[in-house]
Amino acid sequence: MSDGAVLSLPPLADSHAPPAAAALFARARSEMKLIPNMYRRMAHAPALLETYMDGYARFRRESGLGAAEQEVVFLAISRENGCAYCLAAHSFVADTMSGVPRAVTDAIRDDAPVPDARLGVLARFTRVLVSTRGRPTEEDVRAFTAAGFTEVQVLYLILAVAVKTISNYTNHVCDTEVDSVFKAREWRVFKIVQALREKLGV
Repeated sequence: MSDGAVLSLPPLADSHAPPAAAALFARARSEMKLIPNMYRRMAHAPALLETYMDGYARFRRESGLGAAEQEVVFLAISRENGCAYCLAAHSFVADTMSGVPRAVTDAIRDDAPVPDARLGVLARFTRVLVSTRGRPTEEDVRAFTAAGFTEVQVLYLILAVAVKTISNYTNHVCDTEVDSVFKAREWRVFKIVQALREKLGV
């Protein structure tokens, strides 16, 4: 549930998609085998969806980060921005496709120390970029590069922040429903399970 204003725009159905949006839906089906609910909201402004899809693909392709590292970046940004939809989606991808240890994903979701030194540095630096509006300290950058990352990758992280700002903010103003495929990793479900575990001491 969004804690801000929610737009009245409904998810855009295939039958109501203008040509530009229909082409992007076809691309999504080809690449992902589904059209996420988030895409159906973004598609009211096809330029927004296309920019998201292109930036996302180029970050994946060109950043020089491995699949697990890329997912950590997206999780860290979504956690910093408080986007329940993207946390669920990227947690699902982390669990099933990107090879992120579940303990790492859960730590990022719960704002806890990441049990992997390199991924922990990556998650922390990514969140610093978001929280400081792109103004990391020299010490932040030194810690990032000391972990084996490069200054060029700082710029690619800015691309990731830009892409996730598009998706996180869209989900905020649309209160996007989490797709059934991502439901097992929905933030609210995670918090309920976590509370029960704490209560039971497991």
